Amino acid sequence: MSVEDFLRQQGVAYEKHQHPTTYTAQGLAHAEHVSGYMVAKPVVVKGSRGFVMCVLPAPQHLDLKRLAEVLGDSQLRLATEAEMSDLFPDCELGAQPPIGALYSMQTVADQRLAQAEYLVMQAGKHTEAVRLRRADWEKLCQPLLAAIAAH
Repeated sequence: MSVEDFLRQQGVAYEKHQHPTTYTAQGLAHAEHVSGYMVAKPVVVKGSRGFVMCVLPAPQHLDLKRLAEVLGDSQLRLATEAEMSDLFPDCELGAQPPIGALYSMQTVADQRLAQAEYLVMQAGKHTEAVRLRRADWEKLCQPLLAAIAAH
């Protein structure tokens, strides 16, 4: 199911934008003319209980040690490209939306995202983004909010 189909099915208002090809979350922020702290960047990890969708502001990096403490799982590692292709068959590699609920994954979000009124994210292609209210995104994903970004 596409991100747009999922958002419509859930009754979530969103805007879809076309933009020049971008391969990074910071590039998306630039293309969309927004702060990197409004761009939700997904980082998928695998642990002893399966895959977890971590969501961070574009300028931040995941702190695996902190995430391991938050989840109580010392077996965490980044998902491989092959695993990402299997998990997100409807998306271009690296353009998956940070909506764990769409892919039946637990979502853990860095608490800094809670400061944004709106979030911008890739919509499955390197040339498409969606913008939605952060509160709506939280209702969809029910994220565990924690300090998971490296400083």
